Amino acid sequence: MNKHIYIYSPSGAVRDKVAFRRGVSRLKALGHEVEIDPDALTSHMRFAGDDDTRLAAIHRAAASGADVALISRGGYGLTRILDRIDYKAVARGIARGTQFVGISDFTAFQLALFAKTGAISWAGPALCEGFGALPLPDDIMEDCFNDLLMGQGEGVGWRIPPVRASVTMPVGNSLDTEWKVGNATLWGGNLAVLVSLIGTPYFPDIKAGVLFLEDVSEPPYRVERMLTQLLHSGVLARQKAVLMGQFTEFKLTPHDKGFKLKTVVDWLQCRIKAPILSNLPYGHVQTKVLLPVGAKVDLVLQGRDALMAWGHVAT
Repeated sequence: MNKHIYIYSPSGAVRDKVAFRRGVSRLKALGHEVEIDPDALTSHMRFAGDDDTRLAAIHRAAASGADVALISRGGYGLTRILDRIDYKAVARGIARGTQFVGISDFTAFQLALFAKTGAISWAGPALCEGFGALPLPDDIMEDCFNDLLMGQGEGVGWRIPPVRASVTMPVGNSLDTEWKVGNATLWGGNLAVLVSLIGTPYFPDIKAGVLFLEDVSEPPYRVERMLTQLLHSGVLARQKAVLMGQFTEFKLTPHDKGFKLKTVVDWLQCRIKAPILSNLPYGHVQTKVLLPVGAKVDLVLQGRDALMAWGHVAT
């Protein structure tokens, strides 16, 4: 399974070059041909090169002919250049077979790409945090990545937490019966990045979608503030389901007095009709699946068991 993987840096500068090298070595050990963009390790302030440098890297990735264009890391930087990306060129690269994969700040690129062209990209690992992890990359993440390379990944299943009796589920969404959503557009990513695009041409207007969300270093009250923006802007009312991924690396304080992430989810569920399903294995964690942003999916909930299927995603 020798695949061509193109590594580039569209966002933050790579500070952990040891993790970068570990990631490259791991991909090579798996039998892949790894091509590194000439500016992958460039640094300009906090960015992986100035705006022109990172923009050129994206366009080189689109023209590379690689099976996968994989970002080195997230951080911040893509929203600065969304108005200058040649989305048609990226979509042509995808049509020729290049799968764009990334996480975190990459959400801005993915949503803009879908809004402008309808092209599908993949929410998944970055090189450093995924394949450069110690002591080894996560098995599930690697298996999902390999499925993508082989064209075999067709869905994901997970188990949601118990729902308290005090939480009102929407009518017809009782957890003791089967509940289904069919032919819905899967979209989402990092919550903070996604919310920052509201009101711009890069925020897709998706109706009857399945929205997935994750974040890192955001305490529950800030997560709720961003979810409230999605609520009041009408975005959540247009969705068939909301999937809460992993929210990590935050600290509660004595001031919170029991206000936690579950408090946020329970409150929001009482405000929207779409069911909120937690514990999706995706986010700033080692064990994560790959998700096709923009693909049509079927979502089934049976008791606490959730299954989301997208079948074969054509390139």
